[in-house]
Amino acid sequence: MSGRFVSSGDLIADRRFEYARELEQRGDLSGAADLYAQATELAPAFASAWVALGDVRRKLGDSAAAIAAWRTANDPDGRLGVSVRLASVGAAETRGAMAPAYVQALFDDYAPRFDAALTAIAYRAPALLHEGLTQVCAEQGRALRFGSVLDLGCGTGLSGAAFRRNSDWLVGVDLSAGMVAQARQKGLYDRVAVADLLEFLAAEEGPYDLVVAADVFVYIADLAPVFAAVRRVLAPDGLFGFTVESKPGDDVIMGEKLRYVHGDGYVRATLEQSALAPRYFEGRVLRTDGPYLIGGIVTVAMKA
Repeated sequence: MSGRFVSSGDLIADRRFEYARELEQRGDLSGAADLYAQATELAPAFASAWVALGDVRRKLGDSAAAIAAWRTANDPDGRLGVSVRLASVGAAETRGAMAPAYVQALFDDYAPRFDAALTAIAYRAPALLHEGLTQVCAEQGRALRFGSVLDLGCGTGLSGAAFRRNSDWLVGVDLSAGMVAQARQKGLYDRVAVADLLEFLAAEEGPYDLVVAADVFVYIADLAPVFAAVRRVLAPDGLFGFTVESKPGDDVIMGEKLRYVHGDGYVRATLEQSALAPRYFEGRVLRTDGPYLIGGIVTVAMKA
């Protein structure tokens, strides 16, 4: 995605931008870069064009020129993802790079085609979480049935569909109103809300027998606050299932695809600090990216 489009106010510059995007989609990166640059010449304050120009320059292997273009874009609320892009090339701090406005705008725009897009990349996070929870429940001799379930970052309801049959009461929450609108149409949730995850959890009393977060923490760098908030609303024997894109080590980085990648050591340490004990902690393939397999960790934890 070449940055969320915000008109320059100059019709000719906007048309150059659209032509450039068409060339980029066809794989003509040099031609696209030339047209994006023309758009910025016509409208020097055209932030979307500067972001897109940086994206194409990065694809062309010119990181320095990409950084220069991104830094020229005016993105005061972070909605266009300038800080996210800079963090992905080591030119900005990783933590705090992803503003809520960016995530909200990204998924509001993505919502109508979200389910089809995830089918195309063999998205498996809800199914893998279901497998992990099935194993943990079998080991503990308990039924795969939960009185109250909270789906964090519920999106269009893909996790809701996976866990509806195991839930007596299913609650969903997501930052994107567009995604929640799609989820509501499916009729999966007993309650669904548009809210920031931490703000929502702070207002909840619980207890929840199960909290799930499928492919959500790729948009959150520091997991300690959300782990602590989840622990507070968990029932005494409640389960917390989540996925992260992962790598070896104890740090957190911004990946090339503009998603946080958490070190497996970091995840284990943060669970321990949050008084949560993993009962299932497995490396799995979460999705594909063209010819590549995207690995991550599927975790099911309980109160320690």
